[in-house]
Amino acid sequence: MRTADIITQKLTEALAPQSLKVDDESHLHAGHSGHREGGQTHYRVYIVSNAFENKTRVERHRLINGILSAELSGGVHALAIHASAPGEG
Repeated sequence: MRTADIITQKLTEALAPQSLKVDDESHLHAGHSGHREGGQTHYRVYIVSNAFENKTRVERHRLINGILSAELSGGVHALAIHASAPGEG
C-alpha cells in the first residue's frame, strides 16, 4: 500500500473528516534532504474535521502527528498540514 493511502486511511478512521486530500509532493524535493528514489517522502495534507473544533493550530498538528507517528518515524520526511474545523477559512 502506498504511503499516501496509509495516511488517508489512518486520518479517515481517526478523525472522520468532512474532506481530506493528501498530496505526495516528493517530486518537488528531488536533491533535497530526506528525498529518496521512488518518492513517498514529502506530503501535504488538507483536512477538515469536527475533531479540530476549539483546538489551536498546534493542538491540531500534534493530533495528526500522533496519528501518523509510525509514518513520521519511518519513511515520511516532511508533512505539511492544513487542518481546519468546518466553516473555517
